Amino acid sequence: MNRIWNSVVGKLWVTILLLVSFVLFVFTVLMLEFLQNYHMQQAESSLRQIATTVASIVDDNETAESTSELLKEILPESTNALIAINHEAVSFALQEGVNKKEIQDTILANKSFHEIFQSDEPIIKEMMMPSSTDKETMESYVVLGFPLNVENAVHGAVFIYQSPDVLHKTSNETTKIVILSAVIAFVLTTFFAFFLSSRITSPLRKMRELAFEIAKGNFEAKMPTTQNDEIGQLAVAFNQMGRQLKHNLEVINQENEQLSNILTSMTDAVITFNRDRTILLSNPPAERLMQKWFVNKGSQSAKPIPPELYHMLDHVLMFEDKLEEEIEMDGSYYTFTISPLYSGESIRGAVAVIRDMTEQHRLEKLRSDFIANVSHELRTPISMLQGYSEALMDDDFIQDQEERNEITKIIYDESKRMGRLVTDLLDLARMESGHMTLYKDELPINSTFERITQKFAQVAKEKHVRLIFDSEFKDEATISIDEDRIEQVLTNLIDNALRHTTEGSVTVKVEKEPTFSKISVQDTGHGIPQEDLPYVFERFYKADKARTRSKGGTGLGLAIARNIVKAHSGNIMVDSVLKEGTTFTFYLPFD
Repeated sequence: MNRIWNSVVGKLWVTILLLVSFVLFVFTVLMLEFLQNYHMQQAESSLRQIATTVASIVDDNETAESTSELLKEILPESTNALIAINHEAVSFALQEGVNKKEIQDTILANKSFHEIFQSDEPIIKEMMMPSSTDKETMESYVVLGFPLNVENAVHGAVFIYQSPDVLHKTSNETTKIVILSAVIAFVLTTFFAFFLSSRITSPLRKMRELAFEIAKGNFEAKMPTTQNDEIGQLAVAFNQMGRQLKHNLEVINQENEQLSNILTSMTDAVITFNRDRTILLSNPPAERLMQKWFVNKGSQSAKPIPPELYHMLDHVLMFEDKLEEEIEMDGSYYTFTISPLYSGESIRGAVAVIRDMTEQHRLEKLRSDFIANVSHELRTPISMLQGYSEALMDDDFIQDQEERNEITKIIYDESKRMGRLVTDLLDLARMESGHMTLYKDELPINSTFERITQKFAQVAKEKHVRLIFDSEFKDEATISIDEDRIEQVLTNLIDNALRHTTEGSVTVKVEKEPTFSKISVQDTGHGIPQEDLPYVFERFYKADKARTRSKGGTGLGLAIARNIVKAHSGNIMVDSVLKEGTTFTFYLPFD
């Protein structure tokens, strides 16, 4: 029920009913007043006619008996007559019911009727007199005084008075008719008002349902436009609004999707901040970067971003200025670009673009180190070649053939060293650029790795180092590898192990893993410091004092070995304890 009163139908219905009820009420009151006046006028007119007739009868008849008989015939029901010579003497009275004497005395005692005995004009008056039906009740009567024998200066009068029952009966009947008509009009108005309000509001209810559908995202819903009035035009406008809203949302979704794809595909970290420094949006690189910062800080800070970024953010929000800075944090280098975001004239936040420059710094350092190392590696043999060549050209400097042969051998060795260095550099550059081609064959594991190991048996014997080969595979086990490349890797590892082991043993061990073969080269040599282990596979690594030019290394062997193993989809690692030994291990998958 509350739903009806709160709806447009109920409100419109109640409004119409109240308006019609007010009109009917005013109309009924005025109509009843009009009818009452009309009945009163009709009663007065009737009394005048009766009084005129009675006066004529009284003037024409000399006896009271004949007058009484005539009056009984002509007087209507509930109409009474009183004939008086003056205001004190009654000559004739005709009345039914009780209180005759009291009614007569009341009429004659009324001073308004005293003038009727001297005037030729009738007097009519409404009076309160005792009831003719109940002794204890007072009722309203209409009394008409009509003069008799007006040619005499002092004459008599006839008083005609009517019981109010007739008037009341007529008024009551009229009132019933008027009230019945008002009730019928109210009922019909109720029905038609509900019908009209329902018909008017039916399109509005449909629009409400359509609005709910659009709010749920159903933009295909349409409003029928069968009317040509204002509601029909509203339906047309509503459908146009739905289509435009659908178009706008599609455009917004496309822009959001495009922006999301751009943010997701960016390699730089992007973070959008609110004015209160809370994070509104971040792309995957930013999330990974914040996780890295949080892990590095641990429990020391509950904030996801470092304080340096907060300081720059405060500067941008305060001074409304773009800021670009490069900062070093925890050994990493970052370039921050922070720009303010505007909402009208005020700043609503800021967007930060963060680029991790650590790798670029590392590559720049490697490049500078590479140039320095190559220059250092080439400078010595070139100087030696230049010096010994000048010695050969100076006949006074060389005394005999044996000395000439020794200088020639030095020049030859240094040229071979330069050739190896250039060859290794070309091979490394080719591997790192992805131009290395593997020629894989299915080879027996034990015989292949044992053959490569035994190449160094004589060198190990000369250095008094035990060279050991151990395998967990059966003799028929095979593996798909590029034999020349893997031999280059294992040769480099065994050669390094023998060069840096003065006594003890070098063990080449081949172990079986579920999907990999594990090859390790373990020595009991000098070992590598822990702080240098992350850099052993870089070019020209020579942190160990034992790794000198006199031992013939170029500093590129391990870098080449790492690239060869990665080309086989494997992995290589190192473990070392200073003054106890080093173990290089690489894994080759089974195809």
